[in-house]
Amino acid sequence: MDYSSEIKEMICVAKGPNNGPSPIPQEGAWVQAREISDISGLTHGVGWCAPQQGACKLTLNVKNGIIEEALVETIGCTGMTHSAAMAAEILSGKTILEALNTDLVCDAINVAMRELFLQISYGRTQTAFSEGGLPVGAGLEDLGKGLRSVTGTMYSTKAKGPRYLEMAEGYVTRLGLDDNEEIIGYEFVRMGPMMEMIAKGTDPQEALEKCTGTYGRMADAVKTINPRHE
Repeated sequence: MDYSSEIKEMICVAKGPNNGPSPIPQEGAWVQAREISDISGLTHGVGWCAPQQGACKLTLNVKNGIIEEALVETIGCTGMTHSAAMAAEILSGKTILEALNTDLVCDAINVAMRELFLQISYGRTQTAFSEGGLPVGAGLEDLGKGLRSVTGTMYSTKAKGPRYLEMAEGYVTRLGLDDNEEIIGYEFVRMGPMMEMIAKGTDPQEALEKCTGTYGRMADAVKTINPRHE
């Protein structure tokens, strides 16, 4: 260690008590985190790129400083899906410090990693007060049946009004309108479960029928339209 001449000439004064870092809550315990290996927790965060063309929701499950599970969800930028594929390969197995200082291919994913690092290192994880945290695999439960991200996609114009394209329930196939041409319900297809049924041998038409549902007052609709073409 190099010291300046001013420091070398100073008298040494004894340091007082050192209580260490303040304990942070993580997985149902209060931990004085001194090393990366002291950090555990599952949490989520969102990042965006400089032109704000797209966003990434990142979920990490960290055990003893190591990223054991990563879920990378993207929206807005088509190229980001390939970036996410590479980031998924990069993230698992790294320490959270390594991941913070690794190029995760896309700005939005890098920003999400930065936001998660802050949550994790300051004890602000989703599992801060959950004893033992969550097992590896818990991230998939966010996706629900069919393991498909929940995406909301709505479109509207002043000239033609709103169109619901994708809701939490699934891919919207029809909108129900009342006498005033206002939306009162919609028909949807649960894409994830439908594809699983088809993969297991169910006839595609039968799978489509079983995975089709409605929301709202579709039965009262005086007119239905295809939101993508009508």
